[in-house]
Amino acid sequence: MSVAESVRFGVLGTLRAEVDGRPAHLGGPRQRAVLAMLLIARGRNVSAERILTDVWEDSRPPSMTTLHGYVADLRRVLEPERASGAPARLLVREGAGYALRAAPAMVDAERFTDLAARGRRALEDGEPDHAAELLGQALALWRGPAYAEVAEAAFAVPDATRLEELRAAVREDRLAAVVASGRHVAAVGELEALVSEQPLRERGWELLALALYRSGRQAEALAALRRVRRRLADELGVEPGRGLRDLEAAVLAQDPRLAPPPARSGPVRSPRVAEPPPPSGNLPFALSGFVGRHSDLAAVAGLLEEHRLVTLTGPGGVGKTRLALEVARARAHDGTRDGGDGPWLVELGALRAPDLLAATVATTLGLPAASSAEQLAAMLAGRDALLVLDNCEHLLTPVATLAHTLLTRCGAVRILGTSREALGLTGEAVYEVPPLDAATEAADLFLSRASAAVPGWTTGPDDRERITALCAGLDGIPLAIELAAAQCRTLSVDQIADALEDRFTLLVGGPAGRPDRHRTLLDTIAWSDHLLLPDERLLFHRLGVLGGGFDLETAAAVGGITPVLPPLSALVRKSLVTAEPGTTPRRYRMLETVRQYALAALSPEELEETRARHRTWALARAESVERHLRGPQGAALLDGLSRDQPEFRAAFASALAAGDGDYALRLGGALFWFWFRMGHVAEGLAWLSEAFAAAPEAGPGVRARARFAMTALLYLAGQTARSHEAARAAVEEAREAGDPVTEAGATAYGAYTGVLAGLPVDAAALTGRAVEIARNTALSWLEAETLMVRGMALRALGDLPAADAVFQEAIAAAHASGHDWAADGAAWCDMKTASDRGDGARALAVAGDLLAAMDRYGDISFWLVTVHSTARALALTGRAEEAAVLMGAVEAIGARAGVSPELMDPLDGPREAAAVRGALPPHEYERHAARGRELSREETSRLVRTLVPGRRSR
Repeated sequence: MSVAESVRFGVLGTLRAEVDGRPAHLGGPRQRAVLAMLLIARGRNVSAERILTDVWEDSRPPSMTTLHGYVADLRRVLEPERASGAPARLLVREGAGYALRAAPAMVDAERFTDLAARGRRALEDGEPDHAAELLGQALALWRGPAYAEVAEAAFAVPDATRLEELRAAVREDRLAAVVASGRHVAAVGELEALVSEQPLRERGWELLALALYRSGRQAEALAALRRVRRRLADELGVEPGRGLRDLEAAVLAQDPRLAPPPARSGPVRSPRVAEPPPPSGNLPFALSGFVGRHSDLAAVAGLLEEHRLVTLTGPGGVGKTRLALEVARARAHDGTRDGGDGPWLVELGALRAPDLLAATVATTLGLPAASSAEQLAAMLAGRDALLVLDNCEHLLTPVATLAHTLLTRCGAVRILGTSREALGLTGEAVYEVPPLDAATEAADLFLSRASAAVPGWTTGPDDRERITALCAGLDGIPLAIELAAAQCRTLSVDQIADALEDRFTLLVGGPAGRPDRHRTLLDTIAWSDHLLLPDERLLFHRLGVLGGGFDLETAAAVGGITPVLPPLSALVRKSLVTAEPGTTPRRYRMLETVRQYALAALSPEELEETRARHRTWALARAESVERHLRGPQGAALLDGLSRDQPEFRAAFASALAAGDGDYALRLGGALFWFWFRMGHVAEGLAWLSEAFAAAPEAGPGVRARARFAMTALLYLAGQTARSHEAARAAVEEAREAGDPVTEAGATAYGAYTGVLAGLPVDAAALTGRAVEIARNTALSWLEAETLMVRGMALRALGDLPAADAVFQEAIAAAHASGHDWAADGAAWCDMKTASDRGDGARALAVAGDLLAAMDRYGDISFWLVTVHSTARALALTGRAEEAAVLMGAVEAIGARAGVSPELMDPLDGPREAAAVRGALPPHEYERHAARGRELSREETSRLVRTLVPGRRSR
């Protein structure tokens, strides 16, 4: 029996191992942590120095002898039959470190991930019973929290978090399958338990409401939806995502389409505006035109019709007060409304004494001074009035108390409030006022205010585009846009845009009559900052180093505050951080203007410490994800890396600014597969070039992985000779470091790029050696990828029978590991061979399947070369005009991504382009190609689907 058949590892709970079906004694906590770290590395070499640093992070590391002793003990229990002195086959020494050669089937986390992906595919393919069975098997592998003994260790946190998030998603998928299979009654109990354990994950609530509705319990379904709405508002200050809102509307309407999809909610009814004599009230006349916000007006009017307390929230300057006044005016002039007085605007921004709140409201309404909320309620009893309480955030508790008293004792009173934080009362409807869309309403506002500031001011032919970019840079915040427009008296639009780096100096001098907190952009945000508690302020400032959206784990790592949820929730409530509805796990973001304020508030020492934490988090995230990119989770993880790309860019920039080239090389080595797949070729090469220049003394292991990244990216850029040279250097460095994973990949790609560059290399022998090294690592994805590259090299050498046989091996290994990209690469070569033989129909059949898969996982470089090859196949089948359109699209999209199929694939790319050009007269080719150059990636994909329908669903 082989080692792979006799040893099993468990990390989904306490760490355990079984040898020949019997539990193995893994030793004490430190020894078990060493094993956990090697398991997390997924077969990659981990230096002994790093093991000592990470495992003993909370104390002084011991001598290297201690580590060697732990490794020896683990070898004895994991390979008890190994003869003394014989080389280890499982826990092996490589260079200055160790690697655990555990095949995916040996580790319960890998089996869980595979079952999860297969179950999700079955659910998407309409096989709920099969999906429920697979997902149930996946969940049965869990025995407790992932990596239970070491889950808090920094080296384990990313992988443990990933597995726990996937576990939560699998629980939801399984219950979705149970509901979809008609067993909704049985699912209700489990779903109730699920939402109790994970109350902020919206999908569980959707499934619970759907299961209740299908069980004939409509009232309970609606009650569940109300519960989650309150929970999200109370704890995160957000409205439910689109899925929950649509489901609630469908349940209320008893929509027959609830199975399968819920109906979308209809548009909010717009208020009808007439012109009767205005009622009593004190609303000021507007001094400027109200621009845009038609949907916001309708939405808030609808909420005010249904609820007696509506609070408009959002960051300072977003336009809460103006929107509230416009809604109140429209309500006052609504000819369908009988009686009522007001609306009454109560401005609270200048009020500092809570004891004077009731008296201030009474005075505004023309009533005798009231000393308490109860006294004011007695005077308002029986009145049908709308109160607009403006700027409540600094008096939140007193205003909430007053509002509660008035609403419970005065049945005809309604309150419309504006605040950077919701009041938190039962029955309160919260509407988060969004920024303006940069291309439409924001640009219109800028034009309107600039024209008012500079009579006769006109725009040039390109100004609209510049103004749109300027408004986007200002986050669509109306106050910032109005302050910027006022600068048109002295600056051009381009000068204003160029000055945005110092926006707090630029955006000053608001018109007289504004509150002090709105005279400059800096004052507006400083007002919110002043209202924060110490922990909230510290977290707010530290989050300024983040370049884009982030999740709870990121906030904790970068903020350095434990627990992080209370201050983060406060920042969401106070409109300094925005929670993105419908995201799981929940993601957050800061407006760029707010982020720049927070960043500027950090002292130089605090800024550097926060950036160091940010770099530590970014590298841990990238390295943790990289280990799983060639498996069943690959597509979802690539999406996650795309979301985090601003953070990686910020980490590169701060590391290079600090002179830490080693860090930049490690980060580049971890991100290269993301760059490779998503087409970020020029960016990856630029960062890596800077990193190599900054780290001339980096260790061979770090250099090898970064050099291999250069190999792959140079190949995509069509620089095959430079790619070959980089691969040769990577092979030597990998051997020196004892890194067989990088050695195998660099050997294979170096041989293939050598053939493409016309260099004298023995590609058949080298790629055979690469496959042998890959097999010794027990990493099936690496075996699949090296086999694929070997097949490509043999095909380039003209040995088509041998290439076809190797491609079949590659496809089998790829499907075994979930590395679909390698299987698709082999299929792409099969497609090109079919075209070489003149069989365009077969080539198109393969292309349809490939492109359907690529649309699901977002690859750009591979997608481009496949569409390029598809164009040739179309020309072979007599559809040259459509082929020319695709060639034009590939040319334009490839230029934006930095990928040229003709340069990347010099063997076939030029022949494919020539075949399509030769099928049409030059002017006809150019006419159709010009149409293609106007298409986006999405439009091209839709066109391809109509021309080449796919057959399989994966």
